[in-house]
Amino acid sequence: MSLTWVDLVLTGVGLFCVVKLVFRRSTPPPPPGPRRLPLLENLFDMPSEREWIKFSEWGETYGDISSVSVFGQQLTILNGVQIAMDILDKKSSICSGRPIVPMGGELVGWKNTLVLVPYGARFRNYRRLAHSLFGSRSTMASFEPLEELETHRFLKRLLSDPDRLQNHIRKTAGALILRISHGYKVKEGADPFVTLADIATGQFALATAPGVFLVNLIPPLQHLPSWFPGAGFKNTAKAWAETLHQMVEQPFQFVKEQMAAGTAENSLVYNLLDGKDVSSEEEFDVKWLAASLYSGGADTTVAAIYAFFKAMTLYPDVQAKAQREIDSVIGNDRLPGFSDKDKLPYTTALALEVFRWHSVTPTGVPHRVTEDHILEEGWFLPKGSLIITNIWKMAHDPRVYSNPMVFEPERFIEKDGKAAELDPRDLAFGFGRRICPGRVLADASVFISCAMSLATFNISKHPESGEIDLEQGTGTISHPTAFRCLIQPRSDKALDLIQGDIAR
Repeated sequence: MSLTWVDLVLTGVGLFCVVKLVFRRSTPPPPPGPRRLPLLENLFDMPSEREWIKFSEWGETYGDISSVSVFGQQLTILNGVQIAMDILDKKSSICSGRPIVPMGGELVGWKNTLVLVPYGARFRNYRRLAHSLFGSRSTMASFEPLEELETHRFLKRLLSDPDRLQNHIRKTAGALILRISHGYKVKEGADPFVTLADIATGQFALATAPGVFLVNLIPPLQHLPSWFPGAGFKNTAKAWAETLHQMVEQPFQFVKEQMAAGTAENSLVYNLLDGKDVSSEEEFDVKWLAASLYSGGADTTVAAIYAFFKAMTLYPDVQAKAQREIDSVIGNDRLPGFSDKDKLPYTTALALEVFRWHSVTPTGVPHRVTEDHILEEGWFLPKGSLIITNIWKMAHDPRVYSNPMVFEPERFIEKDGKAAELDPRDLAFGFGRRICPGRVLADASVFISCAMSLATFNISKHPESGEIDLEQGTGTISHPTAFRCLIQPRSDKALDLIQGDIAR
């Protein structure tokens, strides 16, 4: 009896179904979640934007841990702080991998940066080098004068053109990171390196978000030819890859040219190259680590500081309270600095509340499980499955934070025997071995921006702004939605401080 190709296909499908049934019966169940359809599983359940909202809904239905699957790729969603710590901190040895992100990682090339590099020797080398630069408060101290200098420049730009708030924030964040990573001083007006970082990190946010590109959910699509219907993402990836290449190469070549001329400033790249016989592999690591700090730090800090201005626009009482504290401690004859931080508890708490109130990375970057694991609850995490932390939900969980939708710095100050609420830095910068290595720098940048801005400006709602919403934009790095505000010097004294000389 001859077999046709139809018979062979049907036989193959039947065997596949039998194997799936046997496997399903022989392994523990995954965490609960939406019902999985045959073949397509949870494809139609996956959100294409602001995914943290849908994930939060699943948390309300299924608990702090839930799961979905798309074409065999299991995604485990963590909606609770404690379970995230239990899994990603305590089991970091098997939960520190990164996903293979076809669009952002493979096609565009972000897999070489610290945020997506696989767990292994290169990752550990990146983190070691980054930690030696600014991994602690003591190592960060050497950069504090630079932070104060660039923030003072920010005040001057804001005074001259307050309607370009977000541009000034980007300029300042990029200036700071580029000085530290490459010893590069940004140009006033449009700066090519800052512009490159701005474009590239915006592309990164979209290329790595879970639901923006279908290829991230169905990896085999990456092998389609670019002319194939529906494969237009490949042309997008090619263009974005070129942007990333320029962002990595151009500042690096700037440092090498400066070193050859004997005019290079102290920086991460200079310190790692000067006087050393560096192999091509070592040079690759230095180049991509510097780009990682430059791209990652610039955009995340921008989102946080922009959120600060939005919060001050919406909460004038909070702004006034912080200003009274600054005035009582600092006076009005100088700008606040890092040496004042311990004497400004409310302003420090305000900066912490910025990290909680606006989640810069609302769903973090997924962790990849590197070996099969059964949780204490009996649920199965297969090797290669992904863990997504819903940081937005954790930061707005009423079990952890009282009145979570309200901007309330007091929550981080112990008072009348009442303990302060959970430090948002314990979740905002990720978990386990994948915690952000630039968190100390980010914390410093947000504090000094808040303190100096509050000391010198009044921030209020623009009469033509209309209603200001609390929404966030889609992407791995999420910015507050646009708004308008009035930014005016608090007094003639404040105006003198802003216009004063910048110490170098």
